[in-house]
Amino acid sequence: MHYDVLIIGGGPGGTAAAKELAAGGKQVAIVEANHWGGTCLNCGCIPTKMLLGATAPLALFKAQERLHTMKGTFSIDYKALQSRVGRFVRGSCQTLAKNLTAAGISLYHGHGVLVEKGKVLVQSKETEEVLTANDIIIACGSSSTCFPELTPDGDAVLDSTGILNLPEVPESLIIVGAGAIGLEFADFFGLLGTKVTLVEAASQVAPTEDSDIAGELGRILTKAGHICLTGVMARSLITKAGHAELTLEDGRVLIAQKALVAIGRTPNTHTLDCEKAGCTLNSRGFLIVDANLQAAEGIYAIGDVNGLCLLAHAADHQGRYVARRILDMEHGPYVSGPVPSCIYGSTEVMRVGQTAKGLLSSGKRIAISQVPLSLNPIAQAAGTTGGFVKIIWENDTIAGIAAIGHGVSHLVTAAQLFINEGYTLKKLHKIMISHPSLDEIIPAAIQAPRQVIQPEKD
Repeated sequence: MHYDVLIIGGGPGGTAAAKELAAGGKQVAIVEANHWGGTCLNCGCIPTKMLLGATAPLALFKAQERLHTMKGTFSIDYKALQSRVGRFVRGSCQTLAKNLTAAGISLYHGHGVLVEKGKVLVQSKETEEVLTANDIIIACGSSSTCFPELTPDGDAVLDSTGILNLPEVPESLIIVGAGAIGLEFADFFGLLGTKVTLVEAASQVAPTEDSDIAGELGRILTKAGHICLTGVMARSLITKAGHAELTLEDGRVLIAQKALVAIGRTPNTHTLDCEKAGCTLNSRGFLIVDANLQAAEGIYAIGDVNGLCLLAHAADHQGRYVARRILDMEHGPYVSGPVPSCIYGSTEVMRVGQTAKGLLSSGKRIAISQVPLSLNPIAQAAGTTGGFVKIIWENDTIAGIAAIGHGVSHLVTAAQLFINEGYTLKKLHKIMISHPSLDEIIPAAIQAPRQVIQPEKD
């Protein structure tokens, strides 16, 4: 069967591209090996946020309890919660497939392998079929990274998919990796009463964030009863006597009922045979793309698989760009703009654009202005005022906005608009911010005094 465009991967990037292309009159097919919606819908963004949504009232209750404005007890029905998440994910997966079909997109369930330029072999348990296309979009995503000494075994040592299926809440949990995935599971299980120990090789939790954000988060985690071990390498992690046993490089041994390995993501390119179609992989297995997201003539790579930005909304954005390019509606190179990112939970981290450490490491002279969340009436109303919002300035331009605290993920779109539209001091009068609202904290931070920071000299 021949198509105008063949997409390998039915996650956020692949489905976004498919919808745009089909609406533009192209004959489109998607090949998906596992579940429609990819990791994001089935075992990533969506189920984890539903878990965090269920425990959010617990965090707010505890905040009000500390203020002596509320008392009593309530608990989460873990099995009922898992059942609800499962039903929602399955229903959303089925709805997505129906919507794609209704849009005139052909769906193939199987593993896609590149045979040569313009040709893909689709392998399933029952059949094999060769499909051809004028253009191919590789959008097959990524999987959890593991090392030989830190390999999930499905017993006491789990990855981010396996931990979603735990039949019971563990009494204790070791999390290797304090990035977004590890931190969100720490928040969820911690609120359910699990004793959580976070182990991070970098010098701070949330390694991709600035040190002030990470330091505040570490303080909040410790106050919540979590143990945070940073700057320490994990040597081995095994199941022993029914428990997870983690040995650290310094010789310490930690034991917990379960362990989660959350040390990053690796691209799903190892069985793609993309080199046969002229594509090139880097040393980590990511597809190398040009400024137009092309991996080879007639082949594009979007989302996690190209390694540019491992976020679902980045895959969606890239997919729509490639679709417009194929439809001859886009002619310039791909420009992401300031990328938004969030860590969710009872304490959240939000960032749009550049980090201070990233600009300083490139020799830029910057300034920081910030205000504490305690100045905001909505934060006060929730009883959770820890954290702050900061603006990162390069000259008189906002290069980045970051925040930490309860509910700050809700600021992410406003922050992106403030950066894109250049709302510095001279333009603040052009936008009216609702009062009281959490959004007010951003203009307050823009107007706060700035501290100039010089890059360190070699």
